[in-house]
Amino acid sequence: MTFKEFVKKIIPKFLLRFYHFCWALLGAVIFGFPGYSKNMKIIGVTGTSGKSTTTDFITRILEEPFEMPQGRSENKVASVSSIRFKVADKEWENKYKMTMPGRFVIQKLLSQAKKAGCNYVVLEVTSEGIRQFRHKFINFDAVVFINLTPEHIESHGGFENYRNEKLKLFRAGRNIHVINRDDENSRYFLDIKARKIISFSVQDAKNISFNNGTSFELEGQKFNINILGSFNIYNALAAINVAKNYGISLEVCRKALGKTKGIPGRMEEVVSEPFKVFVDFAFTPDALEKVYKTFEGKNLICVLGGTGGGRDKWRRPVLGEIAKKYCNKIIITNEDPYDEDPMEIINQVAETAGDKAEKILDRKEAIGKAIKIAKPSDVVIITGKGSEPLMCLANGKKIPWDDRQIARDALNSKT
Repeated sequence: MTFKEFVKKIIPKFLLRFYHFCWALLGAVIFGFPGYSKNMKIIGVTGTSGKSTTTDFITRILEEPFEMPQGRSENKVASVSSIRFKVADKEWENKYKMTMPGRFVIQKLLSQAKKAGCNYVVLEVTSEGIRQFRHKFINFDAVVFINLTPEHIESHGGFENYRNEKLKLFRAGRNIHVINRDDENSRYFLDIKARKIISFSVQDAKNISFNNGTSFELEGQKFNINILGSFNIYNALAAINVAKNYGISLEVCRKALGKTKGIPGRMEEVVSEPFKVFVDFAFTPDALEKVYKTFEGKNLICVLGGTGGGRDKWRRPVLGEIAKKYCNKIIITNEDPYDEDPMEIINQVAETAGDKAEKILDRKEAIGKAIKIAKPSDVVIITGKGSEPLMCLANGKKIPWDDRQIARDALNSKT
């Protein structure tokens, strides 16, 4: 047990909550409560998966120039996601390995956005962030719900508690709610009073097709997004409905999404020839299955692992079971073990993966093996880390990492 885990165990929960609240308040005070700025409309995006992509889509649409009576205009936008931080025209990588960074980081970014004259801020919001009051002292003008599947169950003490944390974001004020009504948990979100409720469904999209990307029609406009995955239709619909709420036309949405060349570590094609290699962040059962389903019917070579740190151990054998169902060859490897025994994590994933699975502790070696055995008609899928720049090991050690570059290097060695 680490010192941090020991402290959490002995301190009463109400004191921990008070501690987190105080830090949130202090951060807001130090940076002058930028989250209450009347000149910035702040949009929160939550859900189990798809938050980063939806955040990116919303940001791209809001940034797209549009015509005004007085001429061409554009918004200044800031965004905070697991992939990157952006303030107007400045952009840098999120290296905190936290989807929703700490209270001081968020308040500082909001302060920078305010000083830069941003009129929109798009912010990923997680259940853990809500539980630690990272969303406090931020006046969300709109909040978006994408989906909800089991995640952080052990941390929250059950799925209902996990869902309740998400609901707090929607109960926080009379803001605009944008909700995916196809999700089975949507009724809990739709029941909350709001200034305005906007719901969307995949049935809103017509003539859906997948050919080197994702295409669909919405209200007579044809959208082409250069990212694979049927789940990205939901992410796009969420972004479009947010934009429409702010008076942005479908034509502007179409142009912005059509320029999307891919999102780092999200169904990112890192090798195109002589076979395809994709890197994706998927580490939950639902997200992993959606990725594999995208390539159903192809010969799949899959590299995956399980996150350590005592996080959601229940899902490890479930990941192995999903890989067994869809993959022709499975390579189970190390993935952010933190203070856990990485081989034990691998064994737990392998329990249900069947005889198609091979265990390779060294993740670089595992990726290299997948590239080595791949044939021209195969698809290699590397999941779990996406574009994350670090791997987390025992005793707080972090080492530089990039699944995408390792895959490219392995291909160069092969050829």
